[in-house]
Amino acid sequence: MAKPLTLPSAATLPAVLLEQAARQGRRAALRHKRLGVWRERSWAELADEVGRLAAALAGLGLGPGQRLLALTPPRPQTALLSLAAHWLGAEVAALDPALPAEALSGLIAAAQPAVTLIDGPAQRAVTLAALGEAAPVIYLDARREPQTGGPAGRAYAELLAEQAAPPALAATPEQTAFRFFRWGEHGGLETQTLSHAFLLQEGGERVRAHGLSADERALAARAFATAEQARHLFAPWLLAGFSLNFPENLATRDQDRRELGPTLVAGTRETYGRLADDVARRLPPPGHWQRRLVDWALSGQGGAPGRALGYWLVRRPLLDVLGLIHTRHPLLLGPPLPAAQAEWFARLGVRLHALPDVARWQEASAPATAARPFVTSAGA
Repeated sequence: MAKPLTLPSAATLPAVLLEQAARQGRRAALRHKRLGVWRERSWAELADEVGRLAAALAGLGLGPGQRLLALTPPRPQTALLSLAAHWLGAEVAALDPALPAEALSGLIAAAQPAVTLIDGPAQRAVTLAALGEAAPVIYLDARREPQTGGPAGRAYAELLAEQAAPPALAATPEQTAFRFFRWGEHGGLETQTLSHAFLLQEGGERVRAHGLSADERALAARAFATAEQARHLFAPWLLAGFSLNFPENLATRDQDRRELGPTLVAGTRETYGRLADDVARRLPPPGHWQRRLVDWALSGQGGAPGRALGYWLVRRPLLDVLGLIHTRHPLLLGPPLPAAQAEWFARLGVRLHALPDVARWQEASAPATAARPFVTSAGA
């Protein structure tokens, strides 16, 4: 019988990182596929990198009560810079860069960040339009940025190369770790805050409820832009000490999932809906003998021998196509799937654990620079 996991006792997210580095420093903490190769970093390497990033962010003026804005697709640097900001007692606001430009520009202005992390030219343009040239910006890949960005632009690699000694931990359990912004259905600004203490409590409950261990392989295939991801993926990763894996890019995430074979997948309705649609396009047409075989295998008929045969002939190959063949913890973050798709996954043997967003959104005042997107009236 497996030994129950003893959770770290530290009270803030960066302190948990340091505790994991002391516990299992050589164990894989993070993997990122780059140029077709999975590159691995240990917990000790992560702690060292986050400490140096904290020193670099302090040099940019980030400190307690201030805000780092993350505007990137799923990238390991986003996770590490978030922890570095937490190290300094600052909070992190994360926005999905795929939002429409008008809505995104207003949210960036509303966030009023001290420092902004961006991925490429598209995010750079909307950020500079919302905040101006003087706003400090960190970009992930210097090769993708123009050389005329002004003194405010810094590359992630430049910050990491400074090799400064890490400052003392400044975070406290009651401080806000993540703050999320959105436009409400009537055009008003809404905000949601998660403290270190709340995230570690929620993360611990998730680890215990699902029996998560340090042996899990989790895939981070979406931007860290929702409270559900912070609560059900980011915090459990730190507490359980498993490996968090990032695809090369959004276009390759399904192939990367098949290569990785994650044991934990935290997806949204759109994630699982996309996977179901992809498999549906590959199936033989209704009435074809191969389609009848698929339907029979998914029906679970034929008793134990029939279910075993159906698994090896149909369900296992389909799970392999989806990259879910080793997945023990398929988490559904946010709104539920349509009933037909949920039933399809259940017949495949994928029992989705629904984790709705239960954190409270509150109205917030938007600065004058935050333009609200146009919202039509109910009768329009």
